[in-house]
Amino acid sequence: MAAHYSTLLIGGSGTIGSGLRTYLPRLDARYHIVSLDLPGARDKAKEDDAQRAFIELDLCEDPEAFGALLADYDLVVYLARKNPLQEMNAMTDLVFEAVLGQENPPMMVASSSVHAVDGLYSFNDENSVYWPMADRNFDAVNPWPDRISAKTPAHAPNDYAREKEYAEQWCQKMADRGHSAVAARWGGINEHNAVVEVTERGYFSVWCHQEDAARFVHACYESYLNGSLPSGAHYFVISDNDYNIFDIETPRTEIGYQPVHNSEVFYK
Repeated sequence: MAAHYSTLLIGGSGTIGSGLRTYLPRLDARYHIVSLDLPGARDKAKEDDAQRAFIELDLCEDPEAFGALLADYDLVVYLARKNPLQEMNAMTDLVFEAVLGQENPPMMVASSSVHAVDGLYSFNDENSVYWPMADRNFDAVNPWPDRISAKTPAHAPNDYAREKEYAEQWCQKMADRGHSAVAARWGGINEHNAVVEVTERGYFSVWCHQEDAARFVHACYESYLNGSLPSGAHYFVISDNDYNIFDIETPRTEIGYQPVHNSEVFYK
């Protein structure tokens, strides 16, 4: 059993990374986390026990230095992003190629998003079954839609969705080469773990608490360690919300993901 889980968060000062630095060590004290960020990046962590080991580096400007530091890690979580799409995908190429360039490539969790399937649902189309749901007019939701399967491929109608689809494709490439990677289709995560303060339509349905995001990463890594991780998979990372529109039963079954929060508790 490893003495510790050496973990690198690429973009770990941000909303998702700050939650992982807080909650992963609470789930298992063996997580030793380093966050790689651009110089001057704001640390969004709110809790005193969030791990705060930082490396300041623009990996796109110094890919050799980035590749050299990867040898020290067992788990890499790729959270960083940039614009426009071409530059974002070039950074994704750089990250995955550097990981694959290691003698023993670390396990990877790469950021996708529920927006990778934006072509399948809309809270903003008045003719959609999701419109009254977003208004919390649940009696008018007829028929009630099946949850969107975790197995469905990306349906990417815009550049943000396309960058997430690209990361998912890279996870599959890693799997095809015999290495371990999973794409996290993050739901609505915010640094305050709030529901009512966020005005996005239908947010209570896609909301994810930072602790549940950490529980997902932990489930992935434990599955990797015991040899049962379905490498190349993509999963929705959503809290256990009453009105969730995405399939979280598949990651429950396949990797043991156990979310513990429900947006309705916070909403009320």
